[in-house]
Amino acid sequence: MKIQIPKGTFDILPYGAPEEWQLSCLWQYAEKVIRETAADYGYREIRTPIYERTELFQRGVGETTDIVMKEMFTFEDRSKRSLSLRPEGTASVARAFVEHNLSQLGSTHKFFYIGPMFRYERPQSGRYRQHHQFGVEAYGVSGPQQDAEVIDLLLQVYKRLGLKNLKVHVNSVGDLESRKDYRAALLHYLKPHFHELSADSQARFEKNPLRILDSKDPHDKEIVQAAPSILNHLTPEAKEHFQTLCSLLDQIGISYEVDDKIVRGLDYYQKTVFEVMTEDLGAQNTIGAGGRYDGLIGQFEGPDLPAIGFATGLERVLQVMMAQKIMTPKGKRPLIYFIPIGEEAVQKCFALVAACRHNHIAADIELQAKKVPAAIQNGLRAEAKYCCILGSDELQSGKAKLKDLSTREEKPILLDQIIQALRGLC
Repeated sequence: MKIQIPKGTFDILPYGAPEEWQLSCLWQYAEKVIRETAADYGYREIRTPIYERTELFQRGVGETTDIVMKEMFTFEDRSKRSLSLRPEGTASVARAFVEHNLSQLGSTHKFFYIGPMFRYERPQSGRYRQHHQFGVEAYGVSGPQQDAEVIDLLLQVYKRLGLKNLKVHVNSVGDLESRKDYRAALLHYLKPHFHELSADSQARFEKNPLRILDSKDPHDKEIVQAAPSILNHLTPEAKEHFQTLCSLLDQIGISYEVDDKIVRGLDYYQKTVFEVMTEDLGAQNTIGAGGRYDGLIGQFEGPDLPAIGFATGLERVLQVMMAQKIMTPKGKRPLIYFIPIGEEAVQKCFALVAACRHNHIAADIELQAKKVPAAIQNGLRAEAKYCCILGSDELQSGKAKLKDLSTREEKPILLDQIIQALRGLC
């Protein structure tokens, strides 16, 4: 029986992909733009393991979240230790920061990561059991300027990739005192509706009622529409923080909508939370999101540093690019495709193709086709710009013809000067 890929995963192919966004050249392009943009904002890459001790996510993400309760891939190793594939990146970065004592190397720290995450969800467009995220984490600055910077960074990535028609929603979930006051008001409102809530929301009623605002159940959504707003329960400090953030976004020309129902699906958020939405993903309309999580590093026995971050799903980004018909540059293709005729020509072409590559000139060689027309077709499939056919006559004269595969025009070329000639064509 032919072994097939696990449900909720997909291959990223160099060509012949079932969907255009699954082409590796698009992923390479998106990751290049991400890395360049992150560097412009002073963020450095961090890479963490794809699995961690399960308790890291239980403590960091929150035991009442859907992620921990329903969606983690958890297993025991041979020593009976509970491990989980990472469902998100923030907890892993915080663990690495504390474990390696990076706080001793400065007062502020800015990281980014790109990599796969794993959640046991029902697969659908834009949502996969293995998905990929670009995320950032900024430690050390408590002011709203840092919040505005990460929102601006996320939007700048989208802009440089060409995405259009995005909506930014921002909210504040307040500090601990704000949420304590709001929790009482929310429970008072929800209590008469308790038996109408979904089973998940009833379970969260006492443990974390704010998570009910994030419920995906349609009836829950109707109930919370008239719930009190957390913005009316912010402490003066939390209110000033949010007002200043909004003012900063206005200053740098970022349009946004204040949405008091955004709480995000993770327990560690406080103060600023935000989402970026698109109309080109169907039901899964959030393309990127994040927020402030002051105190999380302290939960991992590290210094009590303020922190904020975001994550965006790369699959969703690429699907929006395809939906919006955004043109992207192709990956590097061979400038020249050598076609040898005869064994002596194979040896010469092999040396020439190696010389090209050693001089940073993309090149390839035909080693299979028995006839020249078939070899030229292979050169076209490789998307080479030129081909060069070498047989006994060319080897004897030291001259060959360079054929433009798009126009079929030919021009003479000296074999001992081929590197110089090709450099002029790059």
